[in-house]
Amino acid sequence: MAEMGSKGVTAGKIASNVQKKLTRAQEKVLQKLGKADETKDEQFEQCVQNFNKQLTEGTRLQKDLRTYLASVKAMHEASKKLNECLQEVYEPDWPGRDEANKIAENNDLLWMDYHQKLVDQALLTMDTYLGQFPDIKSRIAKRGRKLVDYDSARHHYESLQTAKKKDEAKIAKPVSLLEKAAPQWCQGKLQAHLVAQTNLLRNQAEEELIKAQKVFEEMNVDLQEELPSLWNSRVGFYVNTFQSIAGLEENFHKEMSKLNQNLNDVLIGLEKQHGSNTFTVKAQPSDNAPAKGNKSPSPPDGSPAATPEIRVNHEPEPAGGATPGATLPKSPSQPAEASEVAGGTQPAAGAQEPGETAASEAASSSLPAVVVETFPATVNGTVEGGSGAGRLDLPPGFMFKVQAQHDYTATDTDELQLKAGDVVLVIPFQNPEEQDEGWLMGVKESDWNQHKELEKCRGVFPENFTERVP
Repeated sequence: MAEMGSKGVTAGKIASNVQKKLTRAQEKVLQKLGKADETKDEQFEQCVQNFNKQLTEGTRLQKDLRTYLASVKAMHEASKKLNECLQEVYEPDWPGRDEANKIAENNDLLWMDYHQKLVDQALLTMDTYLGQFPDIKSRIAKRGRKLVDYDSARHHYESLQTAKKKDEAKIAKPVSLLEKAAPQWCQGKLQAHLVAQTNLLRNQAEEELIKAQKVFEEMNVDLQEELPSLWNSRVGFYVNTFQSIAGLEENFHKEMSKLNQNLNDVLIGLEKQHGSNTFTVKAQPSDNAPAKGNKSPSPPDGSPAATPEIRVNHEPEPAGGATPGATLPKSPSQPAEASEVAGGTQPAAGAQEPGETAASEAASSSLPAVVVETFPATVNGTVEGGSGAGRLDLPPGFMFKVQAQHDYTATDTDELQLKAGDVVLVIPFQNPEEQDEGWLMGVKESDWNQHKELEKCRGVFPENFTERVP
């Protein structure tokens, strides 16, 4: 019996809920069709809009915060792997090994502490903040249903009020044959029955209206107070959240900076003990000096390329003390045949073979001290013309001087190793077809003054690592 009673109660409750849903659906249809008015509260609707916006912002903040924490954890793992690698390669007999291991341990602890504090002071607070939204959202939806119930009860009561007047008119003036045929005393009973039935329906409708209004107003009043308060609390929450994140990150980087400085000091001590084995970073083709072969090298600091001017000097200037009777070499625009000096002939320096260098120097030593410099035109690093003669202490074919503006590490046996400030004496290529764009042939002035051997000292170098000098 108890089970039957329980089932009966459950069945009755289900039937009641179904009836409420049907009544609400009917009321909403009438409101949409304009056959029933709907209670409006613009202030509350604005609060609901603010609530939805606040919920969207909070959900996004929570998602981004979780992504940030995942990134911190990933960085922790990467830092841990890097420190483990350092510990493996750090040999036991090297100075500072214990300090390096201690720094690695502190680094790991610092990452763990930073991540945990972010969880405690930011993520958990974020979860608590968002935890209140589902309940309020459910209450807003319930208020909407109760508002429909209130409107439905109000419309039902108003319809009964309208029907009461019609019934009173019928009771006061009977029209049915039964009422006319009934005795006088019976007609009074019929009228009393109709009046009582109408009053009962009206009283029930009024009670339902009062009940629905009470439930709705209680929920409405609570939400009218909570929603504005929740909306205003967002400012303080955002301030506290981001202040916590910023403060934790600031302290983390301060402590991490100290650990990095300590590690740097340890490595400096290791470098001092093994300074003779310092590793030299060579320039790579993709960085400072691209590989030869129709590629323009760029200086390491990104400064503009120091490309020599395109100049053709047809009127070489004799140096002080030149013999008036001496015949100057022909300009680059003239055929490179022979330069006549003091009645003698001498082959052009650009046409000399390496084996003829000593003989050329010996022959020129008996000539008057005539110093002539010509500047051949260069287009894209290709020498258009060259001086057949030069200073007596300069290599054959010398064209002009350049000074290195940046360090350059040779990557091939035919290249020059340059340091910033080195002076290079530029000479032409023996085979012009071998010259690549952006590269020059030359010999460092210090090497030439010391060895006077062109074959051993000359090499190619990137033109835009240098700057032309007088």
